[in-house]
Amino acid sequence: MSGHSKFANIKHKKEKNDAAKGKIFTIIGREIAVAVKEGGPDPDNNSRLRDVIAKAKANNMPNDTIDRGIKKAAGDLGSVNYEFVSYEGYGPNGIAIIVDALTDNKNRTAANVRSAFTKGSGSVGTPGCVSYMFDEKGQIIIDKEECYMDADELMMIALDGGAEDFNEEEDSFEIITSKDDFSQVRTALEDANITMASAEVTKLPQNYVSLTDPDAVKCLQRTLDLLDEDDDVQAVYTNWEEEE
Repeated sequence: MSGHSKFANIKHKKEKNDAAKGKIFTIIGREIAVAVKEGGPDPDNNSRLRDVIAKAKANNMPNDTIDRGIKKAAGDLGSVNYEFVSYEGYGPNGIAIIVDALTDNKNRTAANVRSAFTKGSGSVGTPGCVSYMFDEKGQIIIDKEECYMDADELMMIALDGGAEDFNEEEDSFEIITSKDDFSQVRTALEDANITMASAEVTKLPQNYVSLTDPDAVKCLQRTLDLLDEDDDVQAVYTNWEEEE
């Protein structure tokens, strides 16, 4: 059992996103477009699209909005030109930061990301400078208040589905999978009618780092806020142990 509450962070992110729901819908819309371009519009034959749809539903995106996004992407295959880019760098006190983006203009995105780091007293580093500190894993969070099963029953479904690890928090359950097994574990939980607060492939830090200097926290938050406001940015990962 970990002392770091993943669900508290999930709720925190959702509260921020609820204030700007257009941002999260833009992010998911681009992911749908890329998934359709790579594997077609049928989620039954496109596991990446299935995963994006699950993410969309976890963020309360209406079904008709999801369907419209898939149809638009399928009809616009020739014009979908988003490119995946990733940046790595350091925040105050050496906090590791990874920024994943989908963009149609790499120069614009690079300039915006560099500006966000600089304004928060951080710096963009070279590829690979901090990614070794993270593991790419599937992470599924289940709110205890939304779960009708006890911990042992839920754990067996997850492990039988191929999960690597199961953790019980004060307010939630966390299921960790390999990147490759994420879809089948999520499907096993869906088949058992288990509601998921969050389900995505993410980058988990191997160790968390605390910040005790209020100025350093303020600077790091400045960088994270600027990145959050950028429509090109899909996800930001840090090893910061955020105070709850």
